[in-house]
Amino acid sequence: SAGLKSKHLRAKPKKGTSSQPGAGRFARPAKRILVLSLFLVVATVALYYPAIHHPFVNYDDDGYVTENVHVQTGLNWDMVEWAFTSYDQANWHPVTWLSHALDCQLFQLDPAGHHGTNVLLHALNVVLLFWILVQATGSAGRSFMVAALFALHPINVESVVWVAERKNLLSMLFFLLALGVYRWYARGPRPGRYAVVALLFALGLMAKPQVITLPFVLLLWDYWPLRRMFTANQEPPSGTKAPDVIPARSFSRLILEKLPLVALSAVSAAITMQAQRLGGLNPDVSLSTRLANALVCYARYVGKAVWPTRLAPMYPHPGNSLAKWEVLSALLFLLVISALVTAGRRRRYLLVGWLWFLGTLIPMIGLVQVGRQAMADRYAYLPFIGLFIMICWGVADCVVASGRWL
Repeated sequence: SAGLKSKHLRAKPKKGTSSQPGAGRFARPAKRILVLSLFLVVATVALYYPAIHHPFVNYDDDGYVTENVHVQTGLNWDMVEWAFTSYDQANWHPVTWLSHALDCQLFQLDPAGHHGTNVLLHALNVVLLFWILVQATGSAGRSFMVAALFALHPINVESVVWVAERKNLLSMLFFLLALGVYRWYARGPRPGRYAVVALLFALGLMAKPQVITLPFVLLLWDYWPLRRMFTANQEPPSGTKAPDVIPARSFSRLILEKLPLVALSAVSAAITMQAQRLGGLNPDVSLSTRLANALVCYARYVGKAVWPTRLAPMYPHPGNSLAKWEVLSALLFLLVISALVTAGRRRRYLLVGWLWFLGTLIPMIGLVQVGRQAMADRYAYLPFIGLFIMICWGVADCVVASGRWL
């Protein structure tokens, strides 16, 4: 009897632990998130590590690094002044120039160092995306799936292994930081917190103006997952309780809240248009041709998100060669998806993900034609996050629903 009692006492779980299956060292949310974050970093670095053995390419790397005498001087006052006043490469992106100059100061013209910086920036973006989604939605599993797709999807190879596309990685870094800080602001709106969001947004624009649609994305973020888009006397729909209590705001108040950020977008757009005019990157393409190409490219991007084959560094613009059936088929395809998303609007992530994809691609879809390309893999770096959210949350919900049916 005494022996059995002693054995029972030794087997009694300690306070604060659980005897349920799956409980253990990594069952606590913070530790689980840390382990998943480390896994994402290791997987991303392992996938892209071979890039450090690649040389520079003569497509754009010469203008950005190997033949740019300003960048090769490293970080100094003259270089900083040039970065903020130059329209070189038909762009105004001083933060990108400073990043390349820092690499030249650290690694000179050794391509391994420049490639390594790109790989680390991509890994950082992956972890930031995971953390931001976890904090906003409270779902570690679904957030992990989105981050893993973003980390490993083949269409992002161009943005990571092409040194001149540092601007893509940097602008995404500041975009994600602004998105994460925005939740901090939404929990307790104050001018100082808003200023931090605006500063990060400005830095993103100074890396690459592709993040010009951030105010629109923040409005989507208010709808889901933050769920700020309610009037004072409304309650969130069932099953949409956020991880934290975030004060609700009327739609008009949320619009007004974004106006200072919209002003930053307008200034960036004006500067970008000026830089592109000076660089001669605005070929004469009719509006009807641009609209037709935009519709077809939207459909092609969706196809490459699901089945990423025949990727290329250059997709030549088709001009007037697109057949009417191609344009009408693409339009019908987009309308069907939009109708399905609208019909399933109770699952808010579907509408947010689809509008994220459509909206963030607008600056790069060719409505204002820049260069001779119809589309580019690097343009999908930000927009595909919306599609990844739709896919991962949708698949998870289907799995949960099938379990209930069984």
